[in-house]
This record gives sequence, structure tokens and C-alpha cells, in this order.
Amino acid sequence: MVLLFTTSFIILHNRSSFYCGEELVLWVKPKQKCGALVQTLLNCCICRHLLELLRRTALHGESNSVLLVGPRGAGKTMLLKSVLKELLKEKDVNKTLMQVHLNGLLQTDDKIALKEITRQLHLENVVGDKVFGSFAENLAFLLEALKKGDRSSSRPVLFLLDEFDLFVHHKNQTLLYNLFDVSQSAQAPIAVVGLTCRLDVLELLEKRVKSRFSHRQIHLLSGATFPDYVQRVQSKLWLPEQFPDQRFAHEWNNSVKALCEDKSVEDALQRHFNSSKDFRSLHVLLMLCLSRVTVAKPCIKPADVLEASRVCFADAKANMLHGLSILELCLIIAMKHLNDVYEGEPFNLQMVHNEFKKFLQRKSSTIYHFEPAVVMKAFEHLQQLELIRPLDSPGARTQREFQLMRLLLDTSQIMEALQKYPQCPTDVKQWAMSAFA
Repeated sequence: MVLLFTTSFIILHNRSSFYCGEELVLWVKPKQKCGALVQTLLNCCICRHLLELLRRTALHGESNSVLLVGPRGAGKTMLLKSVLKELLKEKDVNKTLMQVHLNGLLQTDDKIALKEITRQLHLENVVGDKVFGSFAENLAFLLEALKKGDRSSSRPVLFLLDEFDLFVHHKNQTLLYNLFDVSQSAQAPIAVVGLTCRLDVLELLEKRVKSRFSHRQIHLLSGATFPDYVQRVQSKLWLPEQFPDQRFAHEWNNSVKALCEDKSVEDALQRHFNSSKDFRSLHVLLMLCLSRVTVAKPCIKPADVLEASRVCFADAKANMLHGLSILELCLIIAMKHLNDVYEGEPFNLQMVHNEFKKFLQRKSSTIYHFEPAVVMKAFEHLQQLELIRPLDSPGARTQREFQLMRLLLDTSQIMEALQKYPQCPTDVKQWAMSAFA
């Protein structure tokens, strides 16, 4: 494993070691255990960079911001946890440093995030029923409340933003703007650490937000190779020598070895490896395989791996289309045609209904004729299933027929679902495949 350190980047990769100018590269044996590897990293100057960054905030009140960037499973969270564990060993830090953990999957808007910040800082009683004019005013009040008795200094706060790229989609990026603004203006000693798997995350930031970020990034790249991946599969399934039933363990281990050497299994594992090098997704695959083991079939067969792989790669939204009514399916096809004609522009129920009427006008049969209220109900059901989503906020005062929507399916998903839809009428399939509505 290789660590590359520059003035603005730390890059973790699995290549050879060298030193060049201001860049420092360290080679570490890739087969070391993960925990031991992180401890090794902590002892080198590269990971000391992150440790020193957070220490300056905790001890000297110096505000900082940094992003940990890398694919899932590369070790971003483990690296940060290990650095924090090392940092909190210092008595002065452990007494004063406060941590706020936010996750973009949980704190889906700034209002929820602010409540979570208040809760983790234990300031619910201080805030009480106070009304604030803006997010910035509320955040400033929280940080002011953390000041010590002499009112001259404030307790340092470490903000950890997991799934950082999801916070970018909050309205006006208010949370990120205010956190970066505080860290830059030295209003209070805070450190903002973001974790993301998107390499282009800085391009998603608004100009005013980007200008307040320190542009300090730490990049971690997965160094796993496919032979390592297959070896991990074998080691996870391997039974130890201490297993009570020695005969079964011997037969099981032989079957695991044969399984990993099977060409079809190797192809399935290669697909998973190319899709994600995160070992957590591999564990899901192996759990599905193990769930198929029974007394009558006491070992994993290649067919079990292939079936588990199919389940892992199953498209949940495409599968959801199989349970739709014919009317709902027709509305989805009408939306597909609108997307094709208007190149992905948003649509409303009235436009979709008009598109559906064009299809009905070409059919003499009355089986597809529905009352407007029924069409409205079907449209709302598609929204509940999250196959479409409104462009405006739920509170926007717009008639339901004219509320702009976006389709959350692509053409390939729709066409695949049509092929598998039970007893789908031929004319509906032909309408979906036609180049015109």
C-alpha cells in the first residue's frame, strides 16, 4: 500500500514507494491486518497531518476544514476513528473537545441537521422556545452558548459530516456555508471534516461555499486486487481447525476451495469486484449464499453464488414496476415519451394525461378509458412509490394537476420491466417501443 502526500492532497494507493520533491510516498505491506495498518499509518507523518490538524483545533482553537475522499470501503471512517481515538488520549483534548456527527442519509435538510446539532451539543434547554431569524443566527447562538465562564474562549467543536455530498443538495447549501464561514472567520474554534465517495464534490459546491472551504483534501484509493478479493472470499468461508466436527470442516473447506476455483463463480466475483471493492457488499453476497445451505445440501454450489449475485444486482425500481396496474404502467410510458420529446424537462399530470389520451385516440377499444379522478389517484400512487418526485417543495401552492415532476426511472429500466410484466398487452409494449407518442 502506498501513501502519497503533497501540500494539498494525501493519496492512498497500492503501488511502489518513492520520494520526489515535496511528495512523500510510503510503502506498506498490503496483507497487514486492517487495524494494524491504520496504527502504522498513525505513526507516519502523513496521518499525523490529519491528527495535527484536529489537535490544533482542540488545543489552540485554530479552525480548520478538510475532506476525506475515496471509494466506499477504502477506510475513510476507520482512518478518522483511529485518529480521533489517538487524539482523545490527550487529557486536555478529552475534557474540552465536543463532537457532532451528521450523516447526509439521516439529516436530509438543514432544519433536521440543526436539531441534531442542538441535541448532540446538549443545548436543548438553552435553546428552549427561542425563535431565530436565520440558520446563521441559530448556529451562532449555539456556539456562543459553549463559551466558558470567562466568556473569552469557546469549547472546540468537531463537525463530522458523513456522506458529505448529500449535504450539497440542501437548499442554498446553508449548513455547509455557515459551517465553513465560522471555520474561516474564527468566530469559534471548530473543525469541519467531510467524508465522501464523490471525487467531483468540490464542483457541486456553490461559489460562496467553495470560497470559504480550505480546499484541504485527503484522498484514499482502494488498493485491493482481484486475487486479494477471491482470497478474502475463501478466508471468510473457511472453517478453522478448532471446529468441533473435523470431518465436516474438511469437506466444507475442500468445497470452498473448489468453489473459488470455479470459472462461473470467478466471473460472478469479478463482476462484484468491478462494481465495488467494498468488502461490506461482498459480505452481503456471502450471507445470501450461506442462507441457501441446508442439511440436505451442506455446501455452497456455484449456482448458489450465481443466484445470490443476481439478487444483489437486481434493480429494485424495475422490479417495482412489475406490481403496477396497467393504468400506472401507461402513465410511466407517457412520462418516458415526454422525457424523450422534451429532453428530460419536468412534466405535470396534465401533460402526462394528454400524452395518454393520444395513445387512446389510436385505439378503438375502451378498456384503457379511465375517469380523471382515477388517473389522478394512479399518479399520486406513483409519487408515493417514489418513481416520480415533485420539483417544488411540498408546501408550494400549486394545483396538483400542474405541479412539476421528474421521472426517477431511465428508459432501460422501463423497457426491461415491460418485458417481464405479466400478461402485458401487446399494444402497450408497442407504444412504449415506438419513437413517437
